[in-house]
Amino acid sequence: MNQSNNFGFFRVRAYVPEVRVADTLFNASQIIQAVKEAENDRVDCMVFPELSVTGYTCADLFQQELLMQQAEEAVIDILNKTKECDLIFAVGAPVRVGDKRYNCAVVICKGNILGIIPKTHLPNYNEFYEKRWFESGRGLECSNFSFGGCSTSFGTNLIFNYKDVKIGVELCEDLWVPNPPSSNLAMAGAEVLLNLSASDDLIGKRDYLCNLISQQSARCRCAYVYASAGWGESSTDLVFSGKALIGEDGRLFGDEDFFSIKPISHTRDIDIEKLRLDRIRFNTFTENLVTEKEYQFVNQSLTLDRRPEPFHLNFHVEPYPFVPHEPKKLDIRCQEIINIQAYGLMKRLASIGCRKVVIGISGGLDSTLALLVAVKAFNSLNIPLKNIIGVTMPGFATTSRTKSNAVRLMEKLGVTILEIPIGEAVSLHFKDIGQNPDKYDATYENSQARERTQILMDLANKENAIVVGTGDMSELALGWCTYNGDQMSMYGVNASVPKTLVKHLVKWFTTIYDPEISAILNDICDTPISPELVPSLDDNITQKTEDLVGPYELHDFFLFHFLRNSFSPKKILFLACNAFKETYSAETIKTWLKVFIKRFFSQQFKRSCMPDGPKVGSVNLSPRGDWRMPSDASPEIWLRQLDDSLN
Repeated sequence: MNQSNNFGFFRVRAYVPEVRVADTLFNASQIIQAVKEAENDRVDCMVFPELSVTGYTCADLFQQELLMQQAEEAVIDILNKTKECDLIFAVGAPVRVGDKRYNCAVVICKGNILGIIPKTHLPNYNEFYEKRWFESGRGLECSNFSFGGCSTSFGTNLIFNYKDVKIGVELCEDLWVPNPPSSNLAMAGAEVLLNLSASDDLIGKRDYLCNLISQQSARCRCAYVYASAGWGESSTDLVFSGKALIGEDGRLFGDEDFFSIKPISHTRDIDIEKLRLDRIRFNTFTENLVTEKEYQFVNQSLTLDRRPEPFHLNFHVEPYPFVPHEPKKLDIRCQEIINIQAYGLMKRLASIGCRKVVIGISGGLDSTLALLVAVKAFNSLNIPLKNIIGVTMPGFATTSRTKSNAVRLMEKLGVTILEIPIGEAVSLHFKDIGQNPDKYDATYENSQARERTQILMDLANKENAIVVGTGDMSELALGWCTYNGDQMSMYGVNASVPKTLVKHLVKWFTTIYDPEISAILNDICDTPISPELVPSLDDNITQKTEDLVGPYELHDFFLFHFLRNSFSPKKILFLACNAFKETYSAETIKTWLKVFIKRFFSQQFKRSCMPDGPKVGSVNLSPRGDWRMPSDASPEIWLRQLDDSLN
């Protein structure tokens, strides 16, 4: 794909037109109109329902020679009137080969038939009796024959290469069998799978179908574009509601459009680059690249080149990829993550025979989450909560708000509370190393962080406990932690939880605790994020992390797409500009993306020796698991591409 223009996206559309059963002239006109609209919308690939040229419910009319002739003429009409349309599309039509009839997908591009695929699995049960009219395409290898005045390929082993994207086709029932043809098509290289369908509606069938499409797109790591017959097919005993569905690597789109008497359409920009990277990353997909037969690739490289305008996505880019936007899904996600964190800590305690933990409690989000997770773990193990030792360590910049929240929360939870001020010890340390206490530099800040860590470690030794770390994944990504200070612990429960999700996890606990605790948690969530290492004159938080390092919502977005999807800085910038167009300018996003890249590369040495911690999602920075990176790698090619991206 020419990613300089479209960033690896390929626009697909599932379309259910108005249909009149056996009226091929009318049906062809609807298809032609839809294709021209798709051309105007810059669609690259489009699929229509099964037998959309004639209508699926023609029944014994398929045995009429006139209908077969008219179907072929309708296809010719479609060819002639879509020559100027720069997209590939599939329509359904009955096709006679020799003395046999087949239920087929006719694949068309710029006035040419690229190939015809017969349906493999013909349902002949309950309301279906396709074997009465059609032959199965099972086992048919590619051959050439003439249809609609075109010499074309015919067979079930065709894959179409259009704009460097590989497209496979199957029909309706093919999806419902134990080993769908699309599975072999995907293993042979197809990245977009089209399904021309005519599936009537029954109670519960919709959910089952949606699951089939979602799961097939996930297993095949592909886009699955599905169009099923609509309202016009409803006749006698059957009702067809029309379905235009698109599955993309396990996600389903368009499932809200059902039971419409108007044409149904759903369009999606498919991230082909992401699908390809996932196929490479997940080796169990490539290990299965063995197919039952050889596939013939049909290339269509000629384009009309009529799209000089900039590429624009046709969907909203989710700005918070770690945070589900639906409340129900967010609630489930929070419960899952908290359980994973708690169970990880429980296993570590059980493995080493330890019944105590030490946690530094600052009154901020991260230490609050770590404390709440520890409480859950101790309750599950039936260990007294007094065995959780929460330590406040006020320093030069600790505000009364954060200290008060920390103490009040621990009191309400019933854990052991210790207060160990660090001011005197740090001042003595400054004297020992010759640090000017009025110079608020890295030494001034890091000395406080390391003093706190020393207290926690030594206290854990004294109490036969372990230190539970509180730092989150976003801080680790940016290196926003002190080496051998808050970077270190004996088990880091938040190590793979991003900052944008921490607040939601803390908020979730308000649903299970009483109003007093919930009020404290809500105030902690409303407190500005700060390391509280530089003092202020008025007991207010003036040192705000996001003013210094950048907005965490941007950095978490960058982190997700850099690690999970392996996207280039140019593509990440493009996506971020779409996701945050109402919040940040492109230049602002670019500035913070450069900060992210520089810090991510330069701070790897801190991640290379990070403590154990439970993996909770698909993005993780553990050097023992998901992310292995040399500490001295250069970021220059990433920065160079970013410098060129807005020029």
